[in-house]
Amino acid sequence: MAPLPRPAPGGALAFRGLTLGYARHPAVHHLDGTFRPGSLTAVVGPNGAGKSTLLKGIMGEIGPLEGEVVRSGLSRQDIAYLPQAAEIDRAFPIGVFDLVAMGLWRRVGPWRSLGRHRGAVEAALAAVGLTGFERRPIGTLSGGQLRRALFARVLLQDARVILLDEPFAAIDARTTDELLALVHGWHGEGRTVVAVLHDLDQVARHFPETLLLAREAVAWGATATALTPENLRRARRLCEAWDEEAPVCRAPAQTHAHGPQDHGSHDHASHDNGPHGRHNHGHAA
Repeated sequence: MAPLPRPAPGGALAFRGLTLGYARHPAVHHLDGTFRPGSLTAVVGPNGAGKSTLLKGIMGEIGPLEGEVVRSGLSRQDIAYLPQAAEIDRAFPIGVFDLVAMGLWRRVGPWRSLGRHRGAVEAALAAVGLTGFERRPIGTLSGGQLRRALFARVLLQDARVILLDEPFAAIDARTTDELLALVHGWHGEGRTVVAVLHDLDQVARHFPETLLLAREAVAWGATATALTPENLRRARRLCEAWDEEAPVCRAPAQTHAHGPQDHGSHDHASHDNGPHGRHNHGHAA
């Protein structure tokens, strides 16, 4: 059986005054900071906080309203993206093997035979416990099995940066533990891993760094200092006060960078009366 791809070095993602949104209404507002190479970061926040929007902005699926995403030394091929389960059309007539093999698309191309790469697909399936599922239509899979297949596809992408959008939602504890082991393996290989999550206990146990998002960065740094009760309350207040119809504002003349400079001593929280004040960027008065 062919081995899985060898580890690749991590990459950095930076944001400079990044505002993302839809129809000119911001969903993520004036974000500054960096996911450092090789970091393992959870992105958390209330519903509607802009977490999934941020991942789509990194992938280029949503263009910035203002600011930019800086992919230092990274191409689109260096970034793998695992979407939410709801975004997968399970009625599409494709089998598990072909779904996983899509992870090789950038290396093999759309029309070339898998040939010698078939062993790599089989190895990826074995790594997630899906040996024997190769011919199964994806519509027959349970939620946990589909998640395993998507993780296998990410394995084959051999990406330097891995983005996971609610990777453990609605799956059983055993599957979650096994997929978390893959995440830790990627981190151990020096890849940059960013995961949108809701389970704060899970975040505290497994993710050393956290971005607490509520349309803006409330805190970004070591998980223990980012997820304080005060910060969580403030994140909830910001999302509850947000005005969906407010226009896009201009970035302040001076922005304050968010994001850890090391493993936890420099997390930052914005303040209601600071340069990102609620009167200035779409919050209700």
